[in-house]
Order: sequence, then structure tokens, then C-alpha cells
Amino acid sequence: MRKASPKKRTILPDPKFNEVLVTKFVNNIMMKGKKTTAYNIFYEAIDVVSERTKENGLEIWKKALV
Repeated sequence: MRKASPKKRTILPDPKFNEVLVTKFVNNIMMKGKKTTAYNIFYEAIDVVSERTKENGLEIWKKALV
């Protein structure tokens, strides 16, 4: 049994949108520790959604999660 419980780690927000939710999502789609590749895939997908809908891609992604 542990002597003390481990400290909670804070999740830093992503560099582009400054959102913690984006970081959590990217951590889930990341494979084999390739976080930069996962961020690139996510950001490109958001850009494609923004171009096709002419709206803010991040807001559409947040609506899709709810």
C-alpha cells in the first residue's frame, strides 16, 4: 500500500486554441507517443471543417462532442 496518494497532474492547454479539452482529445487519438502528429491531424481536420462550413471549426467540434 502507498504511503501517500499520488498528486494530480494538471493538463496543459493546447498551443493553438488554448483549450484543455483539445489536449485531452489529442491524447486519446495519439498513437505510440506521437503527439505532434496527432495535433497536426486534429488541426488539419478543424481547418477542413472551417473551410467547408464557413464557420468556426472548433465551435462545431465542441457541439459534436456534446
